[in-house]
Amino acid sequence: MAQVKLLTSIVTPKLKEQVFALDAFSLYTQACPKPNEDWISALERENADVAIIELVDFEKEDLQRLIATKKLISMDIILISDGEPNPYIDNAMRNGVSYHMRLPLDAEILQEFLSELHADLVETRAPAKEQVASELSQFGRLIGSSAAMRKLYRIVRKSSRTDASILVIGESGSGKELVANTLHLMSPRSDKPFVSINCGAISTELIESELFGHVKGAFTGATSDRVGVFEQAEGGTLFLDEITEMPMDHQVKLLRVLETGEFKAVGSDKLQVADVRIIAATNREPGVAIAEDLLREDLYFRIAHFPIRVPALREREDDITGLAKHFLAYRNAEEGLSKEITTQVLEKISAYHWPGNVRELLHAIERAYILADDVVGLEHLVLEGQETPTTISNDYSSLEDMEKQLILQTLEELDGNKSETAERLGISVKTLYNKLKKYEDFELE
Repeated sequence: MAQVKLLTSIVTPKLKEQVFALDAFSLYTQACPKPNEDWISALERENADVAIIELVDFEKEDLQRLIATKKLISMDIILISDGEPNPYIDNAMRNGVSYHMRLPLDAEILQEFLSELHADLVETRAPAKEQVASELSQFGRLIGSSAAMRKLYRIVRKSSRTDASILVIGESGSGKELVANTLHLMSPRSDKPFVSINCGAISTELIESELFGHVKGAFTGATSDRVGVFEQAEGGTLFLDEITEMPMDHQVKLLRVLETGEFKAVGSDKLQVADVRIIAATNREPGVAIAEDLLREDLYFRIAHFPIRVPALREREDDITGLAKHFLAYRNAEEGLSKEITTQVLEKISAYHWPGNVRELLHAIERAYILADDVVGLEHLVLEGQETPTTISNDYSSLEDMEKQLILQTLEELDGNKSETAERLGISVKTLYNKLKKYEDFELE
């Protein structure tokens, strides 16, 4: 059996005892930092496959050193922290750190991960670039510790290593784009672009130009050359969100590119070769979409070499309250505040069915955070189809004012970045632009 080396750097005696007691720990050949050697230096020195690192402090300089080692590409690194929001840890996750576990340690999750990872490494000798999440664990861009999410992590880890096209299936707001982004981060293409396009957010007339680009003069209004998303994503990953919203005649053109690997910009005779990994997503059941003529069957088989289903939030057990605390903690870190959330709110959140999934939960916590002074209580929580808080009047205009306040405040916090604002609020960029245009028109009246 091939030997798999594990580097551990754990400072806290109790945590060290927990990790060393795991059955999976004994599967690995052991290594640790030398006396007076920090863990990043040990990573550079040791040719380890996996590392478990307890973070006492992790600053900008540490992040820069870690990235410079190039070890993020070749090994699985598990970071364990106290759970305090840290932008440098988040940055490390985006750059390829596999897992981020927060104290208190869930030994069962670590045992499961180490066992599966060891089996994978013995079989393939090709370390996966992976990640796990928290009080919640974190895996790439995904957050959650439930059994449903752990199963998703395993599927994403294995499928990320191939160039096979993937269809991500899940309800609206469940995190399909985060799955796609995580697949890209863990793939051999991670150092190349990740380009996302929402097939339902562009007009029918512009879809071909958005996909393949156009040359100057190709049609009325084409005053200059435009690079399409296939070319923008060269060498990387192209994410086609809401693929079933693309008109059928354009699905034919997309299918042709996927079959031949070639395309032409609108108005051009030049043949270009597409070098992208395709990940598509839909909130519809593929079989139903095909039956309703919303998705071509031949395109489905071309993009669904590896279908991945994203669990709905209601299927994720204690992740619901864990995510609420997670969102609150990060908002506190952004604002420099220490707002709390009551047990009654967590109980109500846990009992709710969340038809809008994680996006709806994030939006609900954002609204409650704005309304609350020091403690988020039931009077601040607004849920779909339920009574609005007593601090808000029940007429539509006051709800509209609250929405406007939330949008403008978020936009200001993110320095006018509309893409990040839309992502945080759980709406499309197109919807955000429409609302801002509406506010602008109102001010001019």
